[in-house]
Formats: sequence, structure tokens, C-alpha cells
Amino acid sequence: MDAKSFAVIGLGRFGGNVLKHLYESGYEVMGIDENEEKVQDYTGMATHTVQADSTDEQALQEIGIRNVDVVVVAIGEDIQASILTTLILKEAGVKKIVAKAQNERHGQVLYKVGADRVVFPERDMGKRVAHNLISTNVLDFVELSPDYGVVEVAASENLYGKSLIELDLRAQFGVNVMAIKTNHEFNIAPSPEVIIQEGDILIVIGHNDDLRRFEEEI
Repeated sequence: MDAKSFAVIGLGRFGGNVLKHLYESGYEVMGIDENEEKVQDYTGMATHTVQADSTDEQALQEIGIRNVDVVVVAIGEDIQASILTTLILKEAGVKKIVAKAQNERHGQVLYKVGADRVVFPERDMGKRVAHNLISTNVLDFVELSPDYGVVEVAASENLYGKSLIELDLRAQFGVNVMAIKTNHEFNIAPSPEVIIQEGDILIVIGHNDDLRRFEEEI
């Protein structure tokens, strides 16, 4: 689905950052929180900001929530409100619901009541930081599933001047280079003859165990 409009419910640190990034990227985005101060804080950083209780079905109907393409439920500590809000959104016919979970069990319940996607910001950020600590060359890590991920790695000196076929990372580590970023340009599915240059960034996919070995030894 090519989303054009978003709503973010819960304007804490996570929700506020999602709201700002969507707005700065040029999307229509509504910020919703029951706390008037938080709503005021994000005025000007969203297309609209609304004070509303997201567990009040009528209140959500009145602000036209069902017309929004994607709703992000970013409610913080109140797990009950998070679950009830997700359920109300599902029953209202919202096309796509992305919900923040505090833990695995919370996430399971969110899926059961209608979330299309569940995110774990604290857990995922912890994994990203851990990967960055393993190797100074690791720029970012994205988990695709509990077993597989994608890592963004700055090419180290021992890769310079070598082709992908010479390096044979699949044989050595069981990982695949999906793309190479050079001077802000992407080479998608690079040929085996491509030579790694200083400043190149490799986008690598693989099993998390294989990625970890790759990060440690690269």
C-alpha cells in the first residue's frame, strides 16, 4: 500500500520522533495525544495535532481516523490503552495499524487484536547499538526476522581494491552483498567484478550469526 496519510497516537519520545520524520518527509500526518501539553509541543511539526482520548471510539470517529492510510499506536506505558486503541482502530476499518510494544507478550496481544505490524523500539535500538559496538565499521543494523538481518558496513582497508568475486563473502561468511553505496549512489545487486573502493558502504544480508562473524572479522 502506498500510504499518503498517517496518524500517530501517543506523542512521547518515540511517537514524537515518528511524527516529525513523517512530516519532514512531506507526508500528511496527524498527531494525537490526550495530554494537551504534548499536543501543543508538536503543533507546527505535523499537519494537524489533536487532543483526544484514543480509547474513546466516538472521539476517534469524530477526527476521521478511518480515513487515514496508516495509524501508528505509539502509546507508552499504558499497555491497556495501547491494546484497546488498536482494537478500536481495527473495528473502525483503519487500513494499516502499526503498534509499539513494550515486550513480546504485549506484541502478541497487539497482533491478536488487529495490529498489522508490531515494533519494539527499545529492543531493536539495543540490537543496533550492540552491532555498532562489535565493529566500528558497522553503521546500521535492521532485523528482518528473529534470525535474519541487514547490516550497513563501511568497507575496511583490507577490502580496498578487491572484487566481490575475490572476497567471496558468501563462501567465507554465508552473507550476500545486496548493494554498494558509493558517493551517495547505489549499485543494486552489484556484479561479482565490482571493485571495492575506499569510502564504499556495503549493504549485506544474512543470518544474524553469519552477520556477526562478518562484522567481527571484516
